[in-house]
Amino acid sequence: MADSLKTRVGRIIAGSVHALVDHLENHAPLAVMEQSLREADTVIGEVRHELGRTSANRHLAQQQHAHLNGQHGKLAEQIDQALAAGREDLARAAVARQLDIEAQIPVLETTLADFARQESELTGYVAALQAKQREMSDALEGFRQSRASAAPAPAAAAPGSASPASRMDAVTGAFDRLYARQTGLSGTDRSHTLDQAAKLKELHDLVRDHKIAERMARLKTGQP
Repeated sequence: MADSLKTRVGRIIAGSVHALVDHLENHAPLAVMEQSLREADTVIGEVRHELGRTSANRHLAQQQHAHLNGQHGKLAEQIDQALAAGREDLARAAVARQLDIEAQIPVLETTLADFARQESELTGYVAALQAKQREMSDALEGFRQSRASAAPAPAAAAPGSASPASRMDAVTGAFDRLYARQTGLSGTDRSHTLDQAAKLKELHDLVRDHKIAERMARLKTGQP
């Protein structure tokens, strides 16, 4: 994942503070918080897109790896046939091609490992971002219900030409600050970093896999 996108993801999870115009927050708190949620959704979409691109590239690399291995094996058969026919020149050409393949395969394997690492990292980011978005959504719904009897807030100003980085700065920091200002309560849990959120997701999956394994073991022994 590109450093700029990774930084933007981190800002959402960590809730970095960005100075928005105070009068906009004060006059349209609901609209500003809704805009923060839309910005978070945009980043999730971008990370999902990056995850899809990485998965596709890994699939292509796997295909190329399998193709080269298959070609290497086929060349071995052809070398035997060429030598049996007394065509050492053809066997030499096939051996040269085998050497080329043997040089490419380790590079492909390194690439495959890198794609797998990126895929796992991006999957963790998506899970962490979705968890953060749910926190923000729950907080917003509570705020909306608490203000149900109040006059509707005016629409927020259009985001204009602000850079993506500036928009991402505003997402969680502005949401939490505004929520606290309007309600006197904390908005969302901002103590977790991106890595912590991803590790918690991994821990959840580990515990779930362990429970599945225990259930399977019981079923195999006839226990309920």
